[in-house]
Amino acid sequence: MAIDKSQLTAPVSEEMYAPHPGSKPRMVKASPERAQSSFNPIKWLLQVLPPVVAFFVFIGGWELIVRGMDIPPYILPKPSDIVKAGIENGHGLMVSVFTTISEAVLGFIFSIIMGVCGAVLLASSKVIEKSVYPYAVILQTIPIVAIAPIIVIWFGAGMNAIVIIAFLIGFFPMLSNTLIGLNSTDHNMKNLFYLYNANRFQTMWRLRIPAALPYIVAGLKISCTLAVIGAIVGEYIAGIGGGKGGLGYAITVAASRLQTPYLFACGLSASVLGIAFFLLVNAFSKWMLSSWHESEMRTEN
Repeated sequence: MAIDKSQLTAPVSEEMYAPHPGSKPRMVKASPERAQSSFNPIKWLLQVLPPVVAFFVFIGGWELIVRGMDIPPYILPKPSDIVKAGIENGHGLMVSVFTTISEAVLGFIFSIIMGVCGAVLLASSKVIEKSVYPYAVILQTIPIVAIAPIIVIWFGAGMNAIVIIAFLIGFFPMLSNTLIGLNSTDHNMKNLFYLYNANRFQTMWRLRIPAALPYIVAGLKISCTLAVIGAIVGEYIAGIGGGKGGLGYAITVAASRLQTPYLFACGLSASVLGIAFFLLVNAFSKWMLSSWHESEMRTEN
């Protein structure tokens, strides 16, 4: 049976897709991205309400238990005592927080620069990677408290030593994560760049570094909180006193004077500082990866 080829290439008319008389019009469903972009207050409230309730239950129980058992403030202060101590020493606490912020930020920036540059250097040559990377692992395994006095001897007490200690603590996560990302580049893409005669610099800059961005962001999330810890640890050993001391120095002074409520206030300030650093890096991660990488893209529930 012969087939008329004109029927295969016949133009499609609009009547073929016109709705049948008497039929109900079809409802067009909104895309998942459009549905998720609309703000749902009930859903938002269900997400926020449980942790808020748990927080107030914990704080209220803490306050009632300490009051009921009549525990002295120097052993376990009440939340109200902690708030009162933070308000009474508000100026000194803010100075300590800003000092620690400056030290942690500088150490974090140096860890990013040195970690990424070191990973690029190691990923450029397997010989260099096998020769140098084991020593980076050894440096990470050495307790920072053990080498901190040496850093103080070399660079002196104060800002320089504290920034270096914060840098050393945050350096290895950046180096390790970036190196893993650079070595995880798709081999098919590498072969494609090779076929187009791309040199090592072009392959590194245009292929391997963009492919390693999710791993670099993962290193940032780890290193940012470690930088705060490194700054506080450095202030224990190499911190400067007086009115310019950081949170580590304030914690040391409060512990020596049995000012436990203020000690709690300093510890909570350090925790809030670390959380704020993490949230900033997390927001940067979403901004940079949400348009193309699956780890930060919105998915349909």
